[in-house]
Amino acid sequence: MESIGLGEVREPGVPGASRPDFTDGKTDSEGHYFYCALTWTCSVSVPDDRTEQRTCLICGDRATGLHYGIISCEGCKGFFKRSICNKRVYRCSRDKNCVMSRKQRNRCQYCRLLKCLQMGMNRKAIREDGMPGGRNKSIGPVQVNTEEEIERIMSGQEFEEEANHWSNHGDSDHSSPGNRASESNQPSPGSTLSSSRSVELNGFMTFRDQYMGVSVPPHYQYIPHLFSYSGHSPLLPPQARSLDPQSYSLIHQLMSAEDLEPLGTPMLIEDGYAVTQAELFALLCRLADELLFRQIAWIKKLPFFCELSIKDYTCLLSSTWQELILLSSLTVYSKQIFGELADVTAKYSPSDEELHRFSDEGMEVIERLIYLYHKFHQLKVSNEEYACMKAINFLNQDIRGLTSASQLEQLNKRYWYICQDFTEYKYTHQPNRFPDLMMCLPEIRYIAGKMVNVPLEQLPLLFKVVLHSCKTSVVKE
Repeated sequence: MESIGLGEVREPGVPGASRPDFTDGKTDSEGHYFYCALTWTCSVSVPDDRTEQRTCLICGDRATGLHYGIISCEGCKGFFKRSICNKRVYRCSRDKNCVMSRKQRNRCQYCRLLKCLQMGMNRKAIREDGMPGGRNKSIGPVQVNTEEEIERIMSGQEFEEEANHWSNHGDSDHSSPGNRASESNQPSPGSTLSSSRSVELNGFMTFRDQYMGVSVPPHYQYIPHLFSYSGHSPLLPPQARSLDPQSYSLIHQLMSAEDLEPLGTPMLIEDGYAVTQAELFALLCRLADELLFRQIAWIKKLPFFCELSIKDYTCLLSSTWQELILLSSLTVYSKQIFGELADVTAKYSPSDEELHRFSDEGMEVIERLIYLYHKFHQLKVSNEEYACMKAINFLNQDIRGLTSASQLEQLNKRYWYICQDFTEYKYTHQPNRFPDLMMCLPEIRYIAGKMVNVPLEQLPLLFKVVLHSCKTSVVKE
């Protein structure tokens, strides 16, 4: 990447510093390292408007390449992948012939998926292990995409066998907080939870399924418990309690793994300097690179690092790195992100064309990021809680390609209970604090997934709006 006004793209931290040997000599069978498994770092180049412009065969938006066999945009690529991976079954309220355009593509998910299949998107091109790499130029459109095959996918028959297998062989551990919802991960819309105490969660899931097209992931199987959770009886005064020494020790180990030093990426701009889109984009890339680098170093210091394989760590990091960065930005690095970076974005003035081309996905991300920021600002999440939330989010046993899912589940439960014990001990008069914290995790996961669909050139404007809104609201308080 060329050197621009804000400086060269260099290794985060000390100039000239090299990346540490993350693996300690440990590699998986193919010799992959964690950092090589990732597909987006600061090496991403600034979009060049001079390149050939092609349109998405699904919605007519600007295409970004060959995805699952056809030329399409990032939005339709992500929509198709989520629909297939989550085994989504949609319904059209009209005549199954809705218009597909950039502005109308989100109005009917049924017709959008139908057109993806009709145009030849190949669901077999989606990586089975859930890792990046769905774009495969060696796999063309489905050669025989008959009406019968499309109907089987649209009706959910294609997913029925796998869904039945999940229902018959799912988690039967009823000792965990809140029994798992027997139907919460089924593909049909309007599914209900087996627990009578989880009606509120079902409403939340129905809303997200119907309007967002994203179901609550199995990773958050404890969420039903949160809606019936009560740290203390409302009729009795809070009881004094102590924190288990082992829990305190594990929290301390998690905090020791975290790099709490201020970010090393410079964000100082001279007064009167007008920041360009390319310069702000390059700065965002450098920040993302440093934050990603810190997540890699964090994993190496985790107390359970030696308990899992390098392959599993690669799968986990490749699937959760965006969520980890977002969580870190909202907590331990929030003063810099919503302070110094906000000052830089204030010196950037988007053009009329940039404003006009801003996507619907970007608008939704802006709204949800602002809401999430205010939620974290209201909770004033402590470093101890942040460390536990980060570990819980990272230890996602439902990611494809893992070799130790059961072990991951036990680790997840461990830090779930530790976080619960800590909040009940430290915040005695906030009985709903723990469920409030845990409900932030699905939102972070959802936002991170939506940000993938936002074109790279729109990120400067997105961050400008979010940071300005959040900083302004805090000043008013």
